[in-house]
Amino acid sequence: MLFQPALIKQQITRHPIFWLCALVCLMPVINSPVALILGFSLATLGFVPTDIPVASLTKKLLSAAIIGLGFGIQLDVAIEASRSGLGLILASIVLTLLMGALLTRLFRLDRKTGHLIASGTAICGGSAIAAVSPAIQANSHQTSLALATVFILNSVALFIFPTIGHLLNMSQHEFGMWAAIAIHDTSSVVGAAGAYGDEALITATTLKLARALWIIPLAFLSALLFRGNEKKISVPMFILYYCVAILFAHWLPQFSELYQAIFSLSKRVLVVCLFLIGAGITVQKLRAAGAKPLVLGFLLWFTIGSGSLLAILSGFAGS
Repeated sequence: MLFQPALIKQQITRHPIFWLCALVCLMPVINSPVALILGFSLATLGFVPTDIPVASLTKKLLSAAIIGLGFGIQLDVAIEASRSGLGLILASIVLTLLMGALLTRLFRLDRKTGHLIASGTAICGGSAIAAVSPAIQANSHQTSLALATVFILNSVALFIFPTIGHLLNMSQHEFGMWAAIAIHDTSSVVGAAGAYGDEALITATTLKLARALWIIPLAFLSALLFRGNEKKISVPMFILYYCVAILFAHWLPQFSELYQAIFSLSKRVLVVCLFLIGAGITVQKLRAAGAKPLVLGFLLWFTIGSGSLLAILSGFAGS
């Protein structure tokens, strides 16, 4: 019913600021953190419509965006890139998830919120949270808190990582590996590595693609852990379609330009989704949640960042 032309026109007329901001988020000048903050700002000012199912719309768009991102995963490149850093990738993912579960229980934080924060820190920020959220049937509030936490830290990393790299006189390859392991979202990984140098950018991008493949087993594992009393695991269909998209792009490379177009559009749709998720965050909800989600996110981020840095500088991660 939401997509009827008459209803759409009516909604735009009633809430022009909200829909204009959503449209602006499709443009390249708006990145994920800005979109999230923009949505939060509108929610704070009372410009978010209450007569449409924003949460339901967001869930559908997230699934579509994740599937589209699969067309941008170059399977052979990702597998090749992961060989040298496979041990570090696995260790960082497992350590982050285990530590996240332990701290979530220690802080008496909502279990699903804690798992989403750990998932976003372990793999690739907002994309991982977007994939895991429906797998564990997280609600919009839990997803919003996790995204807000991850994006705050992700934005900080974009600026401080190159500075730390130069202070430690890290090589291009070392910094590229570190950025791919310790910075949450792909956009900030690319931004930080690109500022450090071309070789760092290539290393970081390919290794980040390899990490993105771990969204698939993480989503399945998450569905298993949070199935509750259900005897059967309900596998989210978008995960299967995501796998199909990766294989389709790998087996039929002649349509690479089309895949790139789908991938680029999906990234923009994901930004719009983050705007919609931000629109569900209010000051009241953040106050009710307290500082625990941010403290959890910081501790996980600091652990994976410092641990991977020590491993890379000591040569443990390979060359």
